[in-house]
Amino acid sequence: MNAIVEALAFLLGFLAWLMLGIALPNRYWKVSSVDGNVITTSTIYENLWMSCATDSTGVHNCRDFPSLLALNGYIQASRALMIASIVFGTFGLVATLVGMKCSKIGGENYFLKGRIAAIGGVFFLLQGISTMIAISWYAANITQQFFDQFYPGTKYEIGEGLYIGWSSAILAICGGACLICACKLNTPKEKIPYPYQPSSRGLVPQTVAMSQSAATNYGRNAYV
Repeated sequence: MNAIVEALAFLLGFLAWLMLGIALPNRYWKVSSVDGNVITTSTIYENLWMSCATDSTGVHNCRDFPSLLALNGYIQASRALMIASIVFGTFGLVATLVGMKCSKIGGENYFLKGRIAAIGGVFFLLQGISTMIAISWYAANITQQFFDQFYPGTKYEIGEGLYIGWSSAILAICGGACLICACKLNTPKEKIPYPYQPSSRGLVPQTVAMSQSAATNYGRNAYV
C-alpha cells in the first residue's frame, strides 16, 4: 500500500474524528428563525442535549432536556448514531495507526498490517455514514417544520453544528474510501521464490542406463 495514501487517509480520519467531537457538544444545532416575527426579544437554540435562550441583554439561560423518553424519536436516534460515530472513529484511528507501513506497531508483517488498515477504513466509513444519517435526519426535521405553514411551534433554522457534522462525515467517508481502495488496488500478489531443484525423474533412468552399460562392458571384457 502506498505510504502517502495511508498518511492522507489517517489525516482525514483524524480531522473527521476531531470535528465530530466539536459538533456533538455544539449548542447551535438549530437556531430560532426571525422570519415573519416583527418583534424578537430572545433567540432560542438547541442541540441534542439542551435548549438555550438568550435575550436582548446578552444573558444566556440553558436547561438540559429533563427526560430521555419524552424526546422526539429522531433526537434519540441522532444521539445514538453520534455516539456510535465516535466509537467507530476511535477504532478506525487505532486500526489505521497499527496498519500503517511507517508505523512500527504490529511488527513487519505487511500483509497483516494491510488487512488491519482496511479494517480501519471500514470503521471510518461507518463513522461517516452514521454521522451523515444523524445530521441529515435532524436537519430534515428542521426544514420540514420550517416550511410547514400549519406548524404552531417555534420555527428553527439550521445551525453551525450541523455544518460541522456534515464536514466531518465527508472527511470520514473520504478517508475510509482511500484506505479501502489502496488496500484493494495497490496490494500485489506476492510470490515466494523457491530455489530450483531439478527433477529426480530424469536421473533415475540415466543411472540405471549407466549401470547397465557398465555391466555389459564388464561382461564382454570378462569373457573375451
